[in-house]
Amino acid sequence: MTQSIKTLPRLSLSRYAIDPAIFLVATGCIVLLVIGGIVYPSFLSPGYLLQQLQIASFLGVIAAGATLVILLGYIDLSVPSAITAVAVLTTTVGGSSNPEIAVLAIPVGLVGGALIGLINGIGVAIFRLPSMVWTLAINSMLMGALVFFTGGFKPRGVTPPLSITLALDRTLGIPNAFLFWIAVILGVSLLLRRTIYGRYVFATGNSEKAVFLSGIRVRLVTVLTFVAAGVFTAIGAILLAGYANQAYQGMGDTYLMPVITAVVIGGTSILGGCGSYAGTVVGALFITLLSSILSVLQMPEAFRQIVFGAIILTMLLMRRFDRSNR
Repeated sequence: MTQSIKTLPRLSLSRYAIDPAIFLVATGCIVLLVIGGIVYPSFLSPGYLLQQLQIASFLGVIAAGATLVILLGYIDLSVPSAITAVAVLTTTVGGSSNPEIAVLAIPVGLVGGALIGLINGIGVAIFRLPSMVWTLAINSMLMGALVFFTGGFKPRGVTPPLSITLALDRTLGIPNAFLFWIAVILGVSLLLRRTIYGRYVFATGNSEKAVFLSGIRVRLVTVLTFVAAGVFTAIGAILLAGYANQAYQGMGDTYLMPVITAVVIGGTSILGGCGSYAGTVVGALFITLLSSILSVLQMPEAFRQIVFGAIILTMLLMRRFDRSNR
């Protein structure tokens, strides 16, 4: 009887309590809004805030894939070149003189992202190579392939109309990109919390060996996760191409650190097995607001990268200290 009384409150709290990391980052977002309003009065205007949500949507969609991979205990460093490659592929197909081919621009881009994810998954799950090394090598190879394909010049092509509609247009005054992101948030949250696949992802991140010994096909889960990450990266690339109305060299170079930072500061453990996409969402909003304030203050890109790196190191140290006290 005593044991049941002690257990019930814990179950209730674990179900309804807010993740401290999410609460902390959400508080940070409010602080950034206050600072932004002081530094730049128009920062708090509805138009400017909606623009920030629009920009955060691109980061949030790409970070959805990174969240899945990091929950497994791996990391994907091929994101920058994957974004550029998919954007170039999509606009190139979209610029075809054959209408029947041009209409396939977005599906081809999604397949390209899935293929990149498949290659990453095979290297990590089948060949058992470190994800950091393998995906970094894939990133380098994609970069070289892009230079070879474009000759080092601006790629030619046409952005698909649907990409522009999703990235730039608005519905009832709300950016379509943000509405699309809401759909992604609901889908990924349900995937992680309400499906067997989601349980496998968390279990694998906690102990891959134990999951393997229980009879679960760990390699298949890993490959599918990297493929899903590649698709989310492709969706983000297609949205970015629509936002810029073009594809260009180095299009994804500025996204690696923000993506990883958004996932980590949102409470997802870099070691895997712990976290949520809700935390990544709040992290993406925080990173977007922080980047906006740094832009207003005219801080150089190098300083932003230092800030992102410092945030990641701080979160890692905090988690290490937290674990050592348990």
